[in-house]
Amino acid sequence: MPVSEESPTYSARLLVDCADQPGIVAAVSGFLFERGANIVSSHQYSSDATGGRFYMRTEFFLDGLAQDRARFEREFAERVGTPLAMDWEIRYWGERRRMAILVSRHDHCLMDLLWRRRRGELDAEVVAVVSNHPDLAEEVQAAGIPFHHVPVAAAAGKAEAEERMLALLRGKVDLLVLARYMQILSGEFLDRLGAPAINIHHSFLPAFAGAEPYRRAREHGVKLIGATAHYVTAELDGGPIIEQDVARVDHRQTVAELERIGRDIERTVLARAVTLHLEDRVIADAGRTIVL
Repeated sequence: MPVSEESPTYSARLLVDCADQPGIVAAVSGFLFERGANIVSSHQYSSDATGGRFYMRTEFFLDGLAQDRARFEREFAERVGTPLAMDWEIRYWGERRRMAILVSRHDHCLMDLLWRRRRGELDAEVVAVVSNHPDLAEEVQAAGIPFHHVPVAAAAGKAEAEERMLALLRGKVDLLVLARYMQILSGEFLDRLGAPAINIHHSFLPAFAGAEPYRRAREHGVKLIGATAHYVTAELDGGPIIEQDVARVDHRQTVAELERIGRDIERTVLARAVTLHLEDRVIADAGRTIVL
């Protein structure tokens, strides 16, 4: 069942980012109480009690909010947001963000996301899948999602391919997910895209970057393999980490077995990271992430 058709678990989600100072929680909760709102979930974090940043994520029920959003937001700004110099945002139940997926030939992460989308487990609308290979077109189109083949001929063709992808995506997506997309995106592309991007890396970073990671992991006799989901930045595999997981392995397992275990970890770690982002639980703070 699609998320938008389920019974609402909240009316709105309030996100706050401001300088840490006394009275923030009291101001927010007092404002909501005065309007008859019922807080059902609230998480806070301070990066430093003296001079740090304060982050808050609050979900609440409020009858009639859908018909009076403009007034609610205006009053919050006047009573709380402006006096406390907050950066704040309200997300309303049922407003689904637009998500696009980049993929190459490996299909496990893509198909897992499409399955979760069909089950209503992702609070987003998958608006496009873009690939530098045509291999997965049939599976994507069978799911009712537009598939775009944008080949990357060689290093010289990367700029042209990125221009074509920007024409498809810029201003049309709120999140880009790299589901084993085996091309490096330029910093210029990321800047012009205007939306965050999440990548899944086939190792527990930092380890065995590059080709054939499971073969080299086996050659080194590793006892743990894993995967890392992180935000994409201009620094290769250096973006803030959102989610990680590992599995214990030993010398008896073949490269193929390690790859199978790795695929399972990759798809679940990526799905968790995407879900955390869509639920507004991830905050990037000075090169790291805080998950509320």
